[in-house]
Amino acid sequence: MMGEEFVALSLPPILIGTLAAIACALPGNFLLLRRQALIGDAISHVVLPGIVVAFLVTGVVAAVPMMIGAAGAALIAVGMIEAIRRLGRIEPGAAMGVTFTSMFAAGVLLLEQSDTSGVHLDVEHALFGNLESLIWLDATGWGSLLDQDALAYVPEELPRLAVVLLLVSVFTWIFWRPLKLSTFDEAFAQSVGIRTGALGFALVVVAALAAVAAFDAVGSIIVIAMFICPPAAARLMTNSLGAQVAWSVLFATLSAVFGYVLAGYGPLWIGADNAVSAAGMIAAVSGLILAITAALGPQRTRSGAPVEG
Repeated sequence: MMGEEFVALSLPPILIGTLAAIACALPGNFLLLRRQALIGDAISHVVLPGIVVAFLVTGVVAAVPMMIGAAGAALIAVGMIEAIRRLGRIEPGAAMGVTFTSMFAAGVLLLEQSDTSGVHLDVEHALFGNLESLIWLDATGWGSLLDQDALAYVPEELPRLAVVLLLVSVFTWIFWRPLKLSTFDEAFAQSVGIRTGALGFALVVVAALAAVAAFDAVGSIIVIAMFICPPAAARLMTNSLGAQVAWSVLFATLSAVFGYVLAGYGPLWIGADNAVSAAGMIAAVSGLILAITAALGPQRTRSGAPVEG
């Protein structure tokens, strides 16, 4: 009986959280080393109004409209940043800060004024996702993993995130050497014919793809945390880029699994009556892992970027 309950109620959310965490952590490594780690934060803020508008136009929460809405919101954000920078004559960082917070606030206001009662789309969902509700009602135990009829009814977020993680992994594998060279020595990368501008844009696009795919299931809290915490913790463990990516995948996985378990059972262990948000606990665990590596990691006193592949 316990096995049936685990497969139906806990396995899908754990897998979805893990896939989302890894999909964000992989590009997060390169964004961190390029000193662009807050792009993940920016993406999670910018996509919200685009996703809400896509829902208002189509009436459904679906992957394709969400991607189109997020892409449109990103274009608007770029235009706003440039306009604010030029008209206000302020530095780009300040222009980005104004744009990202304004667009996120606009998305929250749109959500509050919209009728989203028929779908899982509201302010709380935007922040924390709906991970706990992504259960597999047709599962009858571990044997369901081999049952094609039962597999047809797994939460749609699971195959979606699996595909996105595959795309992110393939991108990282194919462009590993160009990404590595352009991250650590952009001038040399340009001298050997690498189009660093186009590659940097592609990296942001991949990060945005991961963020939008994860947003519906896990909300903006996990998206922000997973872009930054696992890569930053991994950076404190090694001076090798390949090892850093591997460590970040491990830390993302640990954050998702232990975060979900602690959200459900942790409060009970200390005498509380109710579980807490899985997304919030996953982000908290990722922050705890970062704190531990900052205190004990072998590279916590290092300077400079990784030099080994």
